[in-house]
Amino acid sequence: MPSPEHIHPALWRATQLARASARVVPTGHGELSAQLPEGGWPLGCLTELLLPHPGSGELRLLSAAITARDDTRPVALVQPPFTPHIAAWRQWRLAPERLLWVAPSRPGDALWAAEQILKHASCTALLCWLPQVRPESLRRLHLAAQASDTLFFVLRPARAAHNASPAPLRLALAPAPSGLSIHILKRRGPVCETPIFLPLDGAPNRPAQVFAPHATLDRHPSSSSLSGQRASPVA
Repeated sequence: MPSPEHIHPALWRATQLARASARVVPTGHGELSAQLPEGGWPLGCLTELLLPHPGSGELRLLSAAITARDDTRPVALVQPPFTPHIAAWRQWRLAPERLLWVAPSRPGDALWAAEQILKHASCTALLCWLPQVRPESLRRLHLAAQASDTLFFVLRPARAAHNASPAPLRLALAPAPSGLSIHILKRRGPVCETPIFLPLDGAPNRPAQVFAPHATLDRHPSSSSLSGQRASPVA
């Protein structure tokens, strides 16, 4: 009897990770890649990251994949909780002029902006923060992503783990001493019972600041400009 993937590329055995020749980007973290179908972050696909709070290590987790792509298109940040901190992105070897920061005034505008970015494949990566979103809106974004080669992540609160989602890959992140704990909630393959620990450079005790309340995209914030302000926890 032929194996499921030979019958149709969307089929796989429940005891094995899906191997459907999907387009992926290496995560930059071997322990995580080994647990993902095709060994990386999928392109043209909705991936969900669920966070206990902004600054749980999510951007340090994704930075290796974002900067590894041989692509000069922008990296879009839609509705991030704080203004991007340019010093951290420079440290990750991403030129500030490649950052596209979208700060919509209404949640519906964030969904519209994300969908347009995906439909036009205008960005190499799209990170979209959606504190509240309906399943049908996620499904619409997932369909738009499938026609692109964009590395697409939606970042949501941890409580959304109990909600239905069309995302083929869902991960719950939690800060851990000197690193990050990752629980794979959903993947094309067997259930992942054990959380994955990833050591991250500059990881907690306190997350590195990669967003700042009043930093701008075209200059380094001075130390005095941030004095007396609440440091952003996003990392």
